[in-house]
Amino acid sequence: MEPEQGQGPGGAEYVLHLYITGATPNSTQAVRNLKDICERYLAGRYELQIVDIYQQPEMAQEARIVAAPTLVKRSPGLTRWLVGDLSDRRRVLALLGLSPDPNDPYLHG
Repeated sequence: MEPEQGQGPGGAEYVLHLYITGATPNSTQAVRNLKDICERYLAGRYELQIVDIYQQPEMAQEARIVAAPTLVKRSPGLTRWLVGDLSDRRRVLALLGLSPDPNDPYLHG
């Protein structure tokens, strides 16, 4: 699967892979949450690859994915994993090494 969006002209600062299981509610929610976070916090600085493990099981096996949805941050820094629908925005931001935006409406819920 090709990277989806957000790559700036100088290359992506953040490389993210999201492993999902088709169009299940958790997978759909994870895609929605991650895309919203990327657009708010990383606009133009990220590359997001969404991998459906039903269609590409070899990629999930290669990445040692055992649950879905799973977000894998490949760069910057160390590779990190987060399992779930990514609705806990503070945990996602912590994984990405980003400070919460006080104006982010999803942090006050």
